[in-house]
Amino acid sequence: SSHFGPRAEQRLHLTAAPWERFRGTCKAAKMVKGMKFVADPSLQAKMHQYQIVGRAAPTPKNPVPKIYRMRLFAKNKVLAKSRFWYFMKKLNKAKKSGGELLAVNELFDRAPTKVKNYGIWLRYQSRTNTHNMYKEYRDVTINGAVSQMYSEMAGRHRAQPGTIQIINTATLAAAQCKRDHVVEMHNSALKYPVIRKVPLVAKKLRTTFKARRPMTFVR
Repeated sequence: SSHFGPRAEQRLHLTAAPWERFRGTCKAAKMVKGMKFVADPSLQAKMHQYQIVGRAAPTPKNPVPKIYRMRLFAKNKVLAKSRFWYFMKKLNKAKKSGGELLAVNELFDRAPTKVKNYGIWLRYQSRTNTHNMYKEYRDVTINGAVSQMYSEMAGRHRAQPGTIQIINTATLAAAQCKRDHVVEMHNSALKYPVIRKVPLVAKKLRTTFKARRPMTFVR
């Protein structure tokens, strides 16, 4: 303190403070690096198809209410039920508190290993207006096609998932498809190059240097 003046000491203190903060950040980074990150499974959930049957609760005025059946796409059963009551409220003013569910079933594809063409008719709410759309996708299941649709709508149109209403879905024959990115896949002579498919050598035969140049393509 005798060698440096009070101002110099203050400057040294100010220059040391960022270094202490940097050291603290490095320690925190090391701690995070050591920790195992586990993603929330609900954020990675795939779309499922549900069939929900329900009606408004019977009343003395209407002892036998009309029964409604809906096919809905949602990430889980809870969200599917919520979506069902959303549409029921619009159709006949029936809420969850004043209604009853008769059946909730998940629907599955008959041939989930075969690629098919899917057409999806939908409506979505943008920032300014309501728009109708028709989209086509190729997938092995309708759930995969709907997942593609939600991803595309979010990326290409900035549409919120809650504003998208799926009006209808259908499996299309090749002659019924209209979109270019689907039609171009119908060529039976379609070929794709196999890029950089290197055959693995047994571990005991691997060496650092080789006498021959390795063949990095398939004959």
